[in-house]
Amino acid sequence: MAKKKKRASFQANAPLLSQLDVISLLDSMTLGVLFMDPARRVIAINRFLEALTGYNREEVVGVHGENVIRSNLLSKGDPVGKALESDETMTLEGDIINQSRKKNPIRFTIAPLKLTTGKKAGVMILLEDISLLKDLDNKIHGFSGQERIIGNSRKMHEIFELLPITARTDASVLITGETGTGKDLVAEAIHKASKRSRYPFIKINCGALPESLLESELFGHVRGAFTGADRDKPGMFRLAHGGTLFLTEIGDLSLPLQVKILTVLDDKEFFPVGGSKKVSVDVRIITATNRDLGELVKLGEFREDLYYRLNVLRLHLPPLREREDDFRLLLDHFFLEFKANLHKKLKGFSADCLKILSFYSYPGNVRELRNIVEYAVNVCPNGTIRPEHLPKTLLTMPQASTPSALDREVTSKAGNEKSMSGNPAKMTSSAILSPGGWGQVEKNIILKALTTTRGNRSRAAELLGWSRSKLWRKIKHHALE
Repeated sequence: MAKKKKRASFQANAPLLSQLDVISLLDSMTLGVLFMDPARRVIAINRFLEALTGYNREEVVGVHGENVIRSNLLSKGDPVGKALESDETMTLEGDIINQSRKKNPIRFTIAPLKLTTGKKAGVMILLEDISLLKDLDNKIHGFSGQERIIGNSRKMHEIFELLPITARTDASVLITGETGTGKDLVAEAIHKASKRSRYPFIKINCGALPESLLESELFGHVRGAFTGADRDKPGMFRLAHGGTLFLTEIGDLSLPLQVKILTVLDDKEFFPVGGSKKVSVDVRIITATNRDLGELVKLGEFREDLYYRLNVLRLHLPPLREREDDFRLLLDHFFLEFKANLHKKLKGFSADCLKILSFYSYPGNVRELRNIVEYAVNVCPNGTIRPEHLPKTLLTMPQASTPSALDREVTSKAGNEKSMSGNPAKMTSSAILSPGGWGQVEKNIILKALTTTRGNRSRAAELLGWSRSKLWRKIKHHALE
């Protein structure tokens, strides 16, 4: 009797349900939503899934779902197929790779779709981005949550201390630094640690597109706004609603677009290209550049008012040559990463190879170091990576006549220690060329410092540029007590 009353109530409200704007309802959700027909072709996706995957909803209709959501679901027993065959709803965790080849951890809920007649109409998949939960889990189990941003130098620790501060606020952030220093990683880390982490993180390169196309990408356009605009396009500001919009290479933005960006920052609304109706958005802006915006303001190439609106919080990433303690840390990390990916049994870098790498200035910074290691690991067939396995351009470039900052991890302090016996530079060069990886390098450096100071830990810590507590921790870590 109760079931009959419930069904009668539903049927009475059916006309109302048929009039609901389902698409708008789905677009308001903070979950990705995908509908597929029995042939696994996409029927519709919502706005959040557009941001998550990087694909436009009009373009994916009719496309096979596995080409839109590139995930590891098939390795989990094909749950989509099971949902099509049965009435079972499943929840499981996996990964997807978006259009930018970025992997995101996802919680999938897969449910069969049925018509009122009971006939199967396909499946609905809900996608919840659980990257924040994964980061929290890492922190609970003793990780810093900064594993992708590798660094142990003093300047990088200063950046790590500022990240939580920038994440707790909605103020605009300007990230500066040379090309290849990791500005994108820092911007994403700020977003993931912020209260907006459940919403999209959208990145756009202001220097990659001509002005007319960039305006459409940022603010969207209405149908008929220009030749070829055969449908409305939401734009990156709308796709990032609730989340973060990361504008890299902001120094390349044209003056007219600078005015529109300033308007959005001030009013939180804008007109799409060709549109007459304003769109309101709630978006946090993070920008990045390798150019001196203050100098551009003086030259009249960048608006002063926009500069001050963007430069509320400032993070400057140091170049690799100034990150004294990070060279071997990064070198070992990239070596192990590519070695594992290629399933190669390589031993490491030869002494001559390490000497070349340590004297190089790295104008492309961490990105260049990563590319060099990837090249060497691919080229070296087995055994030890030697100089002939390095990029030819690196071998033909003039090397620094004196050790770079990377090769002065200890000697900058040690060179001033008059009581040190022998050549102070010898201490670093012998350590940095050690084949045992960074752990052995650090151990050798500590032993040299303790030997030089005859076991005086205070002087050894001063020689190394460390605090006494840090030296004590390192001695304990390397079992040198």
